Amino acid sequence: MKLHQRKQFWIFDMDGTLTIAQHDFLAIKQELGIPVNVDILTSLSSLPPNIKKQKNKELDKIEYKIAKLAKASHGCFEFLQAIHSQTKTLGILTRNNFVNSLETLNAAGISNFFPEQNIICRDRAIPKPNPDGILYLMKQWNAKPEETIMIGDYLYDLEAGKRANVETIYIDPTGSFPFQKEASYKVTKLEEILYL
Repeated sequence: MKLHQRKQFWIFDMDGTLTIAQHDFLAIKQELGIPVNVDILTSLSSLPPNIKKQKNKELDKIEYKIAKLAKASHGCFEFLQAIHSQTKTLGILTRNNFVNSLETLNAAGISNFFPEQNIICRDRAIPKPNPDGILYLMKQWNAKPEETIMIGDYLYDLEAGKRANVETIYIDPTGSFPFQKEASYKVTKLEEILYL
């Protein structure tokens, strides 16, 4: 039995997985005036409360501009249609905020596949690589780990899946797969998942 027939609950990273990656993280860090060697959310979380609040507002504005330009990754719409037609339950786990997540999905033309209650972002769960968002969705869905899969393009997606005890699919269009040790499966494009 193929993988897509065995899994009922599908959790997707958004940027770089369902949509074409557009974030220039180095430029965002420089614009926010935070260290370039630490990830953005970790860096912001260590700031004093008043500065943290201001920097988070700035980050939201930067990400909103990026969200409005979102484009679905190659074959994404057809892949989601194929999975959705099998009555699978689909969710999003992103480090973005909720408003910008909705804007990204709308701009990319794929929002219809994801009910709002299935979109888990940094304002609803502890951000990846923490498994909190995956565990939250699984609890909502009454899903077992063996029925669930996490799909993403970065180490944090794979680590979150591993910590939640679910299998992971690592998507890397370049085919270089630097984080492959953390993945259960690897593909260069979404539609390849249908052949696993």
